[in-house]
Amino acid sequence: MIPRPSIPGSRRRERKSAGGRIVRGSLRLPHEGASLKKGCDYIGVGVGGIIFNAEGRVFLARRGREARNESGKWEFPGGGVEFGEALEHALAREVMEEYGIQIEVRELLDVVNHIIPAEGQHWVSPTFICRITDGTPVIREPHKCEAIGWFRVEEIPEQQLTIASKKSLESLKKKKYGEEKN
Repeated sequence: MIPRPSIPGSRRRERKSAGGRIVRGSLRLPHEGASLKKGCDYIGVGVGGIIFNAEGRVFLARRGREARNESGKWEFPGGGVEFGEALEHALAREVMEEYGIQIEVRELLDVVNHIIPAEGQHWVSPTFICRITDGTPVIREPHKCEAIGWFRVEEIPEQQLTIASKKSLESLKKKKYGEEKN
């Protein structure tokens, strides 16, 4: 069994059932009228894309002050998946909304656990390899994003990446340079 990390602010708790047994993992529901928050009250799904341009550079965005988490960190762009939405569609939609570019989603690279204990959040993050097909990126939501840029894979500022983006960069390097390349 894999030990479950403790996340500060988590709403998981132990309680006794009617029969006196201890029940773990139940959720406390918020009071009536309140809504559950993705990634905090339940595991969220956030999709990301490693977007390449024709020169082989990768598009990165630096999270802004009002970003959901890890503000100030660089990331492979993406966003939340809505109920009933395909992962690939969510990624293309988010990239268009936030940066005004169209992408082709080519293949799934990895799926990472994006657990942020300091912020009490847990996300599952599939990351796809993509390519830009139309447009020039601009910051359309400056409260969520403070900078954008194109980087050679070797120049990506690894120590300044989000937790999920660090893991996906590692997967990309293994695929590109490791034994998995045929």
